[in-house]
Amino acid sequence: MQIFTIAIAVALGILIAWAIITKRMTWLEKIKSNFNTQAWVLIPIAIAINIAVGQIVLVLRLPVYLDSIGTVLVAVLCGPWAGALTGALSNIIWGIAIDPGALPWWPVAAMIGYMAGRMAQWGFFKSWWRVVVTGFVIALTAAVVGTPIAVYLFGGITASGSSFITAYLLETGRGIWESVLSTNFIAEPVDKITTAMVAFAIILGLPKRTIGGYPKPHQVEVEGGADRSQLYIAIGVIVLLVLFAAFMLRNILGG
Repeated sequence: MQIFTIAIAVALGILIAWAIITKRMTWLEKIKSNFNTQAWVLIPIAIAINIAVGQIVLVLRLPVYLDSIGTVLVAVLCGPWAGALTGALSNIIWGIAIDPGALPWWPVAAMIGYMAGRMAQWGFFKSWWRVVVTGFVIALTAAVVGTPIAVYLFGGITASGSSFITAYLLETGRGIWESVLSTNFIAEPVDKITTAMVAFAIILGLPKRTIGGYPKPHQVEVEGGADRSQLYIAIGVIVLLVLFAAFMLRNILGG
């Protein structure tokens, strides 16, 4: 009876070990599927885009970020893990080489890439309105992950132009959590929807042969084919969002 019990335990152990190893291999294979030669070429270009655009926006003190365009581009063409890696590396390199203030935000950048990739997997990068939804979901993710970093590490006031809004809300007597959350829920949707639409417009402009070389080309197959109207709508949405951001900022700051 004792031998039988031991045999059952050993068999169960082998089954559990096999299940764990199999699951782990599946997980690793899923990550590996995000990377091919073309993806490894795109990632440093995307990082350079993130840092260059993000630094320009930072210097101009605009109330948005626009430092995730390259991340979203990689995420939708290659997958969520490639997007997360691109986002994390962007802020780490940016923080070490140029602006130390960018370094603590690497978890937010990684989550932006991961969520953008997931939304693309679920078919939310195939038309302009789905891309708007993607941008909104990414914005919520960034707001939730980024608010504790802004509060605990920066006291709510960062180098970003959106801190003008936070400072104004603090002056009106609101608490720091309420002020930072309110700022994020104002700035993030405008920023992330614009970011997603810019990435969508770039993809619409790429040749099909180029897109076909990335790990996940099916995720960006536009509904109804490569219709130019999708590109024009994307550009129109970007312009409207920029005008909306300027209008909101003027009203909030009483300009």
